[in-house]
Amino acid sequence: MNLFLSLDFSLPLSDNILKFAVILVVILVAPIILNKLKIPALLGLIIAGAFIGPNGFNLIERDSNVQVLGAAGLLYILFLAGLEVDMGDFKKNSKKSLIFGLLTFLIPITAGSLAGHYILNFSWPASILLGSLFASHTLIIYPLISKLGLAKLTAVNVSVGGTVITDTLALLVLAVIVAMTTGEITGMFWVQMIISIIIFGVVVMYGFPIIGRWFLKTFNDSVTQYIFILIMVYLGAVLAEVAGIEGIIGAFLAGLALNRLIPHTSPLMNRIDFVGNALFIPFFLIGVGMLIDYRAFISSSDAIVVAIVMTIIATASKYIAAYLTGRILKFNKDEVLVMFGLSNAQAAATLAAVLVAYNVIIGYSDVNSYVGIRHSSHRIHTNDNVPLSFLTLNRYGYPIIGSEVMIYDEVANGEYVMPDNRIITIDEGVITRIQKPDRLLDSSVLNGSILMILVTCTIASLVGQRGANNLALREMEGQSTGGDEGGVEERILIAINDESHADNLVNLALAIKSKVSQSEIIALNVIDKTDKDEVAEKVSAKILHAASNVATAADTELTELMRYDIVPINAINNVINENHISDVILSLHNQKGFSDSFFGNLTEGLLQNNLVTTIISKFTQPIGTIQNHHVVMPPNAERELGFSKWVIRVWNIARNTGAQIYFYGTSETLAYLKKVNEKHPIESHFTEFSDWQDFLILSREIKANDSLIIILSRKSGVSYSYHMDKIPNYLNKYFKRVTFTIIYPMQTSFAESSRSLTQGDLINSIEKLDEIGKTLASLVKSNK
Repeated sequence: MNLFLSLDFSLPLSDNILKFAVILVVILVAPIILNKLKIPALLGLIIAGAFIGPNGFNLIERDSNVQVLGAAGLLYILFLAGLEVDMGDFKKNSKKSLIFGLLTFLIPITAGSLAGHYILNFSWPASILLGSLFASHTLIIYPLISKLGLAKLTAVNVSVGGTVITDTLALLVLAVIVAMTTGEITGMFWVQMIISIIIFGVVVMYGFPIIGRWFLKTFNDSVTQYIFILIMVYLGAVLAEVAGIEGIIGAFLAGLALNRLIPHTSPLMNRIDFVGNALFIPFFLIGVGMLIDYRAFISSSDAIVVAIVMTIIATASKYIAAYLTGRILKFNKDEVLVMFGLSNAQAAATLAAVLVAYNVIIGYSDVNSYVGIRHSSHRIHTNDNVPLSFLTLNRYGYPIIGSEVMIYDEVANGEYVMPDNRIITIDEGVITRIQKPDRLLDSSVLNGSILMILVTCTIASLVGQRGANNLALREMEGQSTGGDEGGVEERILIAINDESHADNLVNLALAIKSKVSQSEIIALNVIDKTDKDEVAEKVSAKILHAASNVATAADTELTELMRYDIVPINAINNVINENHISDVILSLHNQKGFSDSFFGNLTEGLLQNNLVTTIISKFTQPIGTIQNHHVVMPPNAERELGFSKWVIRVWNIARNTGAQIYFYGTSETLAYLKKVNEKHPIESHFTEFSDWQDFLILSREIKANDSLIIILSRKSGVSYSYHMDKIPNYLNKYFKRVTFTIIYPMQTSFAESSRSLTQGDLINSIEKLDEIGKTLASLVKSNK
């Protein structure tokens, strides 16, 4: 009981454990309650922050702990945005992003500057700076868009790219205006700024991938990898600030730089996303809410007028920019709403800019009373933590000139700077002068900005969520047409005989599976039937448990199977038949490669008895660190029944890992793939190649951090060539240090081999499996 009473429950809470517990309760409860009121969770956390903050019930101060975690959340939002960008779409849409970025910068800054000067009577520097606040925006609803599976939507990609442009320009305006105000603008200022930004961009975009690829190849520990990623986020932010721009730009560029190294389906990506959305981002949103001071709107009408003007200008100008971009780029209504929702929320960059401008003091002016910090005991502290006690106050409870002061520390009388930068001059224990700082943007703009943030975040969340829900519903309806409601089930079997292979095999399975299908991953380990001791079972269980851990870290279910058989291939065949497997993945030892016995068992035992898509891989590095995949296809590859299915697998690898794909094949095969790429773009290159006698010439194309994907065929397949029998020897001899994958496309039995590719349930299944399958099926039908 005494221990309980020893806790200090006075407000604001001072005990760190209590404070953290309260914030965690808010993170848990606020979204649940406000969701029932149809208020988005993101907005709910901002409102909750206002309630528990110093201007609400004063439960928690916005102290250094909240600010540190909030700063991490701010960086996290931009980092995740960069990390989840589809680089192929990002490059393809760069011109579209430029259009939106310029419109969503020029329209708000122009309107804001005019309103600031002619309506609010600000100086031109302050007005231009005010306009830059409207131009910048924060992707505060991006986590919502991502959860709905719309992160790769063109309108979203354009919005993210436009954010980089407009925020960079807005923050550059901030830097220039502040430098002009403080008298730092010289010829060297422009030279230093341009050079530092160029150096910063080169270091992040070219240096970070090199460092990241080496680290992720060298260290496999999950905690170590996550801490490394977190360091890179902060390093990008620090380098941005050194270059003279805001840290959030550095965090976004760090996400772009590491984009290709962190597959979207990987356990590492799942950890990054989980920690950010569970902890850092909510802390940031709660911290923003804590800044809201409703009393400022009661005591002064200036803040209300400024807030109304700021909110109207910011909202109207952002909608006009999104609307014009939609008309130019021919986006539909819901895509325009999503763009407006993403760009209307004024939070991160706006908050950073207004705080910087608020802290720029351009002079001082005399006032009669100190109207800053006050306490019921009449006691306040200076910036140097010198406690002052005002013995006499005016009728409003504020100290005035002539009031007596008690100074608790033994210091000389003179000037004392308050935490809000007011200066109090004390002579012989009496206040003789009070000066307030004249700021580049005053407190009315600061409080108005907070209200604008609240309103714009509300509008952005509601409007953006409406557009995103409509788009997600439309996408789901499109996926469910033309077949059974249940969709197609993918069952991917990975046969593991070594614990060291578990990580690579599971990550490959995660990379190839289609996002819209009901995917199931099964891990199989085969124990020699003659070896029924406990040690063998424990080893097998350990291998399967390692695979299960990798899948669990990626938030994916994995079924563990342990089988006894004298011949492992027989066990694999039985599992394929019993579980209706669609794909089977095998691995080779990264040192030994193909052995004669393995290739013989593969050909006679597996390929002849089972006709599913068969994938054999040898890994020399994690799949996420591979820069380019070189896919070699035989003549007539497009005539194979399993053509669509392996193309979907390769496309998924490109989309989930961000790697570039180089296709080598005949003009007929490449024509199909080029048409698919027009509708479902990935970063790809196409080269005609048909002479498999000269297969080794491809070794010149394979560089460090590249992989080789070879499409072979069973002997009954239409694309089979006797040259394929030499491939295993070539790989063992000339590609020892290269990560390679061999794919045998799905086949049909001899009795069914004469069926057309456009007939039967299989094509319907492929069409339902993935949007790429639909495209391929339609191409085959059109070329029938």
